[in-house]
Amino acid sequence: MLKGGEFLVKAQEAATAFSPAQFDEEQHMIADLCREFMATHVDPNHDRLDKQEDGLMESILKEAGQLGLLGTGLPEQYGGFGKDEITLMLQTEILGAGHSFAVAYAAHIGIGTLPIFYYGTAEQKEKYLPKLASGEWLGAYCLTEPESGSDARAAKSKAVLGADGKHYILNGQKMWITNAGFADVFTVFAQVDGDKFTAFIVERGYEGLSLGNEEHKMGIKGSSTRQVFFADVKVPVENVLGEIGKGHYIAFNILNLGRLKLAAATLGGAKRAIDHSVRYANERRQFKVPIASFGAIKHKLAEQALRVYAVETALYRTTDLVEHKKKELLASGKTDAQALLGAAEEYAIECAILKVYGSETLDYVVDEGVQIYGGYGFSEEYPMARAYRDSRINRIFEGTNEINRLLTVDMFVRKAMKGQLDLLGPAKSVQDELMALPSFDEGPMHVLDNEQKAINNMRKAILMCAGAAFQTLGARLEQEQEITMSIADMAIELYISESLLLRVQKLVAAHGAEAHSLEIAMCEAYLADSVDRLHLAGKRALNGFATGEMHRMMLLGLKRFTKAPAINGIARRRLLADALIAKNRYFL
Repeated sequence: MLKGGEFLVKAQEAATAFSPAQFDEEQHMIADLCREFMATHVDPNHDRLDKQEDGLMESILKEAGQLGLLGTGLPEQYGGFGKDEITLMLQTEILGAGHSFAVAYAAHIGIGTLPIFYYGTAEQKEKYLPKLASGEWLGAYCLTEPESGSDARAAKSKAVLGADGKHYILNGQKMWITNAGFADVFTVFAQVDGDKFTAFIVERGYEGLSLGNEEHKMGIKGSSTRQVFFADVKVPVENVLGEIGKGHYIAFNILNLGRLKLAAATLGGAKRAIDHSVRYANERRQFKVPIASFGAIKHKLAEQALRVYAVETALYRTTDLVEHKKKELLASGKTDAQALLGAAEEYAIECAILKVYGSETLDYVVDEGVQIYGGYGFSEEYPMARAYRDSRINRIFEGTNEINRLLTVDMFVRKAMKGQLDLLGPAKSVQDELMALPSFDEGPMHVLDNEQKAINNMRKAILMCAGAAFQTLGARLEQEQEITMSIADMAIELYISESLLLRVQKLVAAHGAEAHSLEIAMCEAYLADSVDRLHLAGKRALNGFATGEMHRMMLLGLKRFTKAPAINGIARRRLLADALIAKNRYFL
């Protein structure tokens, strides 16, 4: 299997890439349970949740706990079911369509629970995890402060060891805390001795803990978001989470799987938004015909589905890589928590990419959904208004998309400098290829050969641009954020497009091209546009640092490596749109 970030220098075999077609019977059963839970407990209550009806969100979360949906990924010894990451991701996808409920659920099972699972002592795990898994207790995560957002270690909350030596005295304030209004357990970050960033487990009943009013938010109105205040809160020394001064490891590493789960939640929301879009386009008539018959609407429906299919493909490909790494670490003697933490850390680049692409895809889908609905899309009486408002937060959650783009490139560089990823060798090979005459021997052409060649060349284009940027700017590249984000955009295009190609190649290998002509058309349409987007991002990057002869040569090289296959994207999208319209839903 590919190591983390290795997709930039090495191709993965289609046979080894997981696809949703491989979900087993138990996973389908859990998915059905989640759909039933949504239909009976969540969907009928969106308006009541948005009005923050007292006790409603907690009761629904506790219902989920009774069904085992809050402990799916936790080991059985802590009251969970010990299911694999693919099962948990599928569950997160389906429940992710639950608007405000999805936020409360994801916060609880993720940042509300996992810090204790990853870093807790045996006693802490025994005390807290079973109650969190059952829903008896609900969790929250207190990191952000008024003056420290992305710069988490600039937090000003303080914890001082009390005179009795048995408690830390915690003072400070946290803001934007999801689930704060009803959480029983808070993971709280504070400075010990002024500069030792440390995590603590704080219970709701501790004297001195108080809450601000509910925030009035643009979207996800049903989720509880409050400030949390700590005034001389006595926290037992046994509630230090991890090591003193090592809180940043918890704060940052907890985000890796959180980013992947956020992508899963946005996928679920996007699929539901497409369902609404298709059904409305079939029902709404203008000029005596359904608007679904218009080419402009077909383009919107097809593009929604293309991007969602690509997100789904990359999500489960990545989750499978994480699962394989987890099993490898378990076999080497790591604990469940150490294995999952290590696996998520290994694929942190891919997790960051999925967070960015998933959240931006959902934004695109709901925006086009509003447009398909027209004036009705702007009305709170129809579903797209809530979807549109609730979508926007995802580009800020789990680190802003700008931060995640910068992290993507930074992690590539760090892996290379640590010898974990060979970027120099492949980059040098690309430079040598640029100096040689291009080969015009295409060889025998089969289905998707052009797309495979495009992927191979996209990889070369990134190595060329990134290598030249690092050679020219060196350490200054970190300060050139516009260039860095353009390189990140190139990496995103490669990873998502290759994932899509691998899925379709695997389908064709199993069932033949004729059986999957629609998927082939989708792959061809998506890849052609992806190459163009990568070219534009590369051009932005090169124009930002290259000059003179080097600039001219790099632009020529970029053009050489980004020749998109010439296909009729309009016809392929119409084929996809017609299938969606016939099924009256997202069905892929």
